[in-house]
Order: sequence, then C-alpha cells, then structure tokens
Amino acid sequence: MATIIVVTSGKGGVGKTTTSAAISMGLAKAGHKTVVIDFDIGLRNLDIIMNCERRVVYDFVNVIQGDASLNQALIKDKRCDDLFILPASQTRDKEALTKDGVQAVLEQLKQDFEYIICDSPAGIEHGAQMALYFADMAIVVTNPEVSSVRDSDRILGILQSKSYRAEQNLEPVKEQLLIARFNPERVEKGEMLSIDDIEDILAIPLLGIIPESQSVLNASNNGIPVILDEKSDAGQAYQDTVARLLGEERPHRFIEANKKGILKRVFGG
Repeated sequence: MATIIVVTSGKGGVGKTTTSAAISMGLAKAGHKTVVIDFDIGLRNLDIIMNCERRVVYDFVNVIQGDASLNQALIKDKRCDDLFILPASQTRDKEALTKDGVQAVLEQLKQDFEYIICDSPAGIEHGAQMALYFADMAIVVTNPEVSSVRDSDRILGILQSKSYRAEQNLEPVKEQLLIARFNPERVEKGEMLSIDDIEDILAIPLLGIIPESQSVLNASNNGIPVILDEKSDAGQAYQDTVARLLGEERPHRFIEANKKGILKRVFGG
C-alpha cells in the first residue's frame, strides 16, 4: 500500500521543495520506490533542484488532460533507480489541477510506488489544496518565525477540515512538523522562536530540525538534493529525518548554540 505524503506550509520560501527533494531521495536511497510530484504549477522548481529540467518533455498537467501517459511524463532520477519525478507544467495555471484528475494519477502511481511525495505550493489556494487533499501524512514545514508558524497553523486547520480523510470521516491525516533554517545562536539572542515555542503553538509531533546552512543553497544551485551532501549539517539532519519517518528513533542534532572558547570569551568575537 502506497503512502501519500504532502510537504506543505502556509508561507512561501520556507524550504518545502528542498525538503521534498531531500526526503524523496532519502526514501529511495533506503530502498523504497518513491515518486515526487511537483504541484507548483506555473513555477516548476522541483526539476531544477533534482537536476532534470532539461529532460522534461511532458508534465503533470499533460497526464491529467490525457495529452501523455504517466509513463511518458515520469523522469527517472540519474542517481537513484528507485526515485522518479513528475514535473509541473510551467505554462498552465493551477486551475488545470482537477480533483478527479489528481486522484486518477495518484491511483496509477499507487500501483508501482511505496511513497508518493507531493511538493505543495505555498498558501491555501487551489494548487495547495489539491496537493494535500488525498494525503495520508503531512510534513508541515515552518521556519522559526512568528509569521511562518502562524501560517502553518492555518494549514493544519485545512488538513483537519478539507482533506479527503476529513470529508470521509476517516482516520485524520498524520501531521508531522519539520523546522527548517534553525539557528540556535539566533534563538539565544531572541531573534528566532525556540523549538519549544513552535511545538507549543502547533502541537504536532516533531519530525526534524534542519539547521540554517549555506550547504542547502549550494546543493540547490548544483541540482543536488542536500541529503546527498553527507558532510553537511543539513544533509545529516535530513538523513535523521528520513530515518525517523521510517520508524527509527534518533536524537535531534544541531540544536545547541556553539559554546565560545576562552579566547573568544576574553577578547570577544
């Protein structure tokens, strides 16, 4: 039975596509056949992060509208045989996603894949609601900022009221929290919300904490999911996140501020 996971947030630019790429790659590298779908119709960023933009011939909307088969639109990742990408259209608008069309594509994908990762656009409009509607699990990505956390709380309300599971009175969508761009030094200075603050506000289980890191931007610019950068803090934090997703218990890392050495304490810096 395939599991449909939506990666969502209320605010743009928090790291959803980076997270979708990292988690789908992590699941596939762990031997689970995985497909990641870009629901951000009109923008299409996922294929750039996955470094397959030049191989896009058909897209998600083409499949929904019957212009191409699913097999024609799926792109196999160059680095992992168990990972496939279904890109978004760059020329259509989000209204091209119909509930019946999305459901039909997901039903086809369920036949072949263990995990279906839905990379949602930001906000609460049509494209975002289509991405979360059929989800079994939601990874709610937030940054340690008041506005980001507030908007994530809005998304939780939609998951609990407008998803297929809510409408059909089924077991609720399993909600998990991922905090991205966390910087413990800035938390100590009062410039960011603490982990406890965010958990108190959202009140959902914590899946992962990704440290603020230049390696995320470097990986994105090079078309590499950051989870493959095994030396970086962010890459290791995503590896921990995927392990927890698969049921392993791992402590959270990179959440304590670095202590200054005696020379820095004496002379500053």
